[in-house]
Amino acid sequence: MVQRRKIEVFTAGCPCCTEAAELVRFLAGTAHDIEIRDMHDPAVAAAASDYGIRRVPAIVVDGRLADCYAARDLDEATLTQAIFG
Repeated sequence: MVQRRKIEVFTAGCPCCTEAAELVRFLAGTAHDIEIRDMHDPAVAAAASDYGIRRVPAIVVDGRLADCYAARDLDEATLTQAIFG
């Protein structure tokens, strides 16, 4: 059984962010808790800063910035590994 994870997707509403959110929803399905966080909200921007996020889209899994953030493009294999361990 897969451990249920909390996944936060930090976005700014651009097409790349929308694509990242859709990919997370596709990969995680209903097995995990997904929260799409809008960087236009000052509280969300502050939370992103706490995680060390400097650009979007960014994905945080269980309070840890996913390694796919370091890649130039969103890497599906790395994201899958972050979600499913």
